[in-house]
Amino acid sequence: MWITPEEVLLANALWVSERANPFFILQRRKGHGKGGGITGLLVGTMDVVLDSSARVAPYRILHQTGDSQIFWSIACGSSRKEITEHWEWLETNLLQTLSIFDNDEDITTFVKGKISGIIAEENKSKAAQEDEDSGKFREAEQKMRKLFGMPGEEKLVNYYSCSYWKGRVPRQGWVYLSVNHLCFYSFLLGKEVTLVVQWTEVTRLEKNATLVFPESVRVSTRHTEHYFSMFLNINDTFKLMEQLATIAMRQLLDNEGFAADRSLPKACKTLKNVSALKRDLDARAKNERYRALFRLTPDERLDGHTDCTLWTPFAKMHIVGQLFVSNNYICFCSREEDLCQLIIPLREVSIVEKADSSSVLPCPVSISTKNKMTFLFANLKDRDFLVQRISDFLQRTPDKLWSDSHPLALSSYSGSPSPSTTPLSSSLPTPTGAAGEPSQGRHYSPSLPTATQGLLRIYQKDDPEDHGPKATKEKMKEESWNIHFFEFGRGVCMYRTSKTRELVLNGIPESLRGELWLLFSGAQNEMATHPGYYAELVEQAMGRCTLATEEIERDLHRSMPEHHAFQNEMGIAALRRVLTAYACRNPGIGYCQAMNIVTSVLLLYCTEEEAFWLLVALCERMLPDYYNTRVVGALVDQGVFEELTRECLPLLYEHMQELGVISTISLSWFLTLFLSVMPFDSAVLLVDCFFYEGIKVIFQVALAVLHANMDTLLGCTDEGEAMTILGRYLDNVVNKQTVSPPIPHLHALLTSGDEPPPEIDVFQLIKSSYDKFGSLRADVIEQMRFQQRLKVIQSLEDTAKRSVVRAIMTDSAFSIEELEELYVFFKAKHIMSCYWGASSTAAERHDPSLPYLEQYRIDMGQFCQLFGALGTWLCGTHTATLAARHFRLLDSNKDGLINFKEFVTGLSGMYHGDMTEKLKLLYKLHLPPALCPEEAESALEATQFFTDDDTQQESPFLSDLDFLVQEVTSGEEVKEAGEALGSGDAEEKKEVKDYKYYLRMWAKEKEPKIETIKDLPRMNQEQFIELCKTLYNMFSEDPLEQELYHAIATVASLLLRIGEVGKKFTNNGAKKPTDATNTQAPTPAAELPQPEKEESNGESSSGQSLVCKALAEAQQETPPQQTSDEEVKDDTSVSSYSMVSTGSLQYEDIADDTVLIGCAGDQQRRGSTLDGDWSITFEQVLASMLTELPLVDYFEKKGDIQARMAACKMQRGVERQVSSSSDHELAQLST
Repeated sequence: MWITPEEVLLANALWVSERANPFFILQRRKGHGKGGGITGLLVGTMDVVLDSSARVAPYRILHQTGDSQIFWSIACGSSRKEITEHWEWLETNLLQTLSIFDNDEDITTFVKGKISGIIAEENKSKAAQEDEDSGKFREAEQKMRKLFGMPGEEKLVNYYSCSYWKGRVPRQGWVYLSVNHLCFYSFLLGKEVTLVVQWTEVTRLEKNATLVFPESVRVSTRHTEHYFSMFLNINDTFKLMEQLATIAMRQLLDNEGFAADRSLPKACKTLKNVSALKRDLDARAKNERYRALFRLTPDERLDGHTDCTLWTPFAKMHIVGQLFVSNNYICFCSREEDLCQLIIPLREVSIVEKADSSSVLPCPVSISTKNKMTFLFANLKDRDFLVQRISDFLQRTPDKLWSDSHPLALSSYSGSPSPSTTPLSSSLPTPTGAAGEPSQGRHYSPSLPTATQGLLRIYQKDDPEDHGPKATKEKMKEESWNIHFFEFGRGVCMYRTSKTRELVLNGIPESLRGELWLLFSGAQNEMATHPGYYAELVEQAMGRCTLATEEIERDLHRSMPEHHAFQNEMGIAALRRVLTAYACRNPGIGYCQAMNIVTSVLLLYCTEEEAFWLLVALCERMLPDYYNTRVVGALVDQGVFEELTRECLPLLYEHMQELGVISTISLSWFLTLFLSVMPFDSAVLLVDCFFYEGIKVIFQVALAVLHANMDTLLGCTDEGEAMTILGRYLDNVVNKQTVSPPIPHLHALLTSGDEPPPEIDVFQLIKSSYDKFGSLRADVIEQMRFQQRLKVIQSLEDTAKRSVVRAIMTDSAFSIEELEELYVFFKAKHIMSCYWGASSTAAERHDPSLPYLEQYRIDMGQFCQLFGALGTWLCGTHTATLAARHFRLLDSNKDGLINFKEFVTGLSGMYHGDMTEKLKLLYKLHLPPALCPEEAESALEATQFFTDDDTQQESPFLSDLDFLVQEVTSGEEVKEAGEALGSGDAEEKKEVKDYKYYLRMWAKEKEPKIETIKDLPRMNQEQFIELCKTLYNMFSEDPLEQELYHAIATVASLLLRIGEVGKKFTNNGAKKPTDATNTQAPTPAAELPQPEKEESNGESSSGQSLVCKALAEAQQETPPQQTSDEEVKDDTSVSSYSMVSTGSLQYEDIADDTVLIGCAGDQQRRGSTLDGDWSITFEQVLASMLTELPLVDYFEKKGDIQARMAACKMQRGVERQVSSSSDHELAQLST
């Protein structure tokens, strides 16, 4: 490419001049290409280690004038072809012009101006995205694509200098981290190492420090491990690797590919070696941490953060921390953990103003809310800018959003929905009747039982007031919270301190439980910004019948059946509405078991709408991926729990692993938050702590349970005994402070023994968990979740692979190992198409709700690539056409996609079928639906044209072939008639049929009908010509191609005559009277096959001429010999095949060295048209093929799928070493 002219002082240092003229010099880098010796090795090594641009552009052109020692670099190239084009352009366009100039300075000025003008023209067409990245980074991205053969869609995120440990030897080079791959390249003293790892193949990614690998990163796949060390900033590199691996796992889990953030603000200045994608990923990481810290919605985007102090009126002191500003919130978090946290929604803000500065309060900002609370931030570095940003966000905040000062009343209170509550989601239209009126049966109709408040409050309002000690304790809790609200504020803007946590751990009073759950989970913010959304969802889901609704109906009466709130229609209906509304909101999750248990508890303390938004917070933020089809999140946390057990309770961990208990117990504990294994009054206290602290509380309590039972568990000898011990312990965790009447715990009733074990106070259990395991931190848990997520998702992928292979192994002749490898190729092609583009969207190709066998699907383009790599019938340029027909044949439902079973079915026929099966497949590939619609339409038009308008002369006598066909036909008819007669007699004899007979008949109807060769339709002349064309291309690279050509020519001629004779029996004489004007003249005897001179209707010659023409076209389609980039071969060889004209060629005349070529003179002959009545059957094709031994041997030959798959792996090798004596052209490095 042309480059901005740069001054070069030493032109010959490390470069070799190859061409020169008075004004320009073309040079090649030493060590590139053949030879070079020790100097070349050293130069190549230096280029890689120092990241020199000469490695990606080893050719350059310099400009020099006269005796000047100063050179100007004006062009560089990655290959000789590219640099030669630039050189020829200079010689053609500039040499003659430069010879006119008298002054050397004028020549240099002219050349520099010309090159700069060319570059300016090229830059006009560059995309704006490329302009954001620095020139150095774009050069590195180009280098990555050249070295590893990546397409333009593959985006480089960042690259780092490091060492890759190959064996015990470190190879210094560069690691390139792209969106979908980890790549490494090194060239040291002639040894080249290239590594390419897909992120979707990574099973483990960890940073460790050992004596052997100090400060290293280990990247593990299913088959190998890779170690990288000697990073300048290993933490930054590892964090980026984690992000990219997480994106890949998300792609495997639900097919969410990476999409760059187009709304990301541009950097103030172009950062060296930092791409726009890297900035995007950094911003995403900050957003995720920000949202997790303050429990905000997924669409919240952090705008910025700054250090400051917050004046706390309750403590009368300034607290040091950080202020965060996003598009909808202002948040504060103290530097000291749990000291103070604050969330201020912008919808609540009334005034933002700069207060007066003083020595006590430097640069303060005052923020007032609508409920009369004022927050004072000080020590702000850029106060003016901060106030301006907050003001900008305030202007964008809608005024009509509900605030916390207004009651979040359900529209059910008034009996009908309010017309002013318009849902924000445009994807949820209001259902209307025929006349535009609201549809009948709305969710909040007064005739329907509706939970307008928590179910517990509804069913306890008639109970007599309790004045016992438990009720007194409950009132004291309520009073403590009221004092807290007075001191720290109430609602979403409340100061959250260590005092708040103490109150939560002591138990939230039942009257405040729903309100505080909404507050701590962040669900209150989401409900406030989406008024009417839940009502709209319920109406949309009403009457809809899906798989999710069926599962919900099945589980409704299993949800806390022991509680009287769910023993009547009101509780059941409320639960149904909440679950179906969420299934409508999130079809990806729909409904999962355990959601009913959690939701029923939420409904006890909250209204329906509040319970819905709490369920949203649980499923989408607090327990990510817990309730999808494969409960991935719960499996991940199960792995985290096992790891925590290994660290905290090592002795117990080893024993429990031997028994296999941890994986059994933890799943039910996490999925239901202990609600299904612990008495309700005790488990709900854990839910209180969970909404405030997050998942760490569940881990702490689970560890505390194991620790409390350690001695007993160590004495267990089997899994059942350990399960019984833990079950009885949890059954007896009691809440002695509850004011609710006792609810019988079904699990306790089933597991109670003769001697009840001692009761465990739930408050003591929670306190013990904080005392012993309270050091758990959320960021450590997230890091452990990342490690386990890689393991779990890859394990699920392996399980899916085994399930698919087991499902189809009985229907395929491939071995289990071959099927597993084919599945890997198939899945890799699907995943690659997701990020490198395909004709269909990712959601269409991958549906996690489908069975494993149908989850991954590929379209025609991907199938054609796999067919060309793994298929046995390769036909040169005709391969793509044959692959497209094969795809249409396999695509039974016509959705443009095929699954793995269909793919294997197509390959199995080519590799393991006998001759009949292979020919049957080949025959069907040239019939609809394999033929494209255009081909089918043209064939139909031709048939109609010749059937309606063309008359043919009946032969006055029958040949021997006629009698043969007639005998076969009549024999088949007699046989079929005999079979029908025999079956009729049998039915008459069996007068009374018992039930077994009907069962057998029903079973026979259910059996899939096996297709026989007689079920195949007949093939017309155009389809037959296409078949001959395919066969000709298939034999072009076979060692016995001449024998095969001769055989197929003989078979084609025989089948043409069979088709001619067959017309007399298929038409049954029902033809138009012969018109003398249309009668064809007899074909000259010289053009007829010698054994059949009595055939004088000329149509056999017609068919042969068409076949010869088609074969000639097929010969012309054979791909030309490819020329290399460095040298062009002089192709002057003459084919040894003899060329003959097809105009008079007969099938007996085809010799071993004959190639059929077309003849333009046949255009006016009768032979250039198609015969619409001509047709043949598959039996005739098979019988004709069996007469030729070369064809029989060819189709009976078994294919070697292992060799094909090995070639595919070599095509994109993971690691390879290349000696420096070979030419290191970058084009050869592409795979």
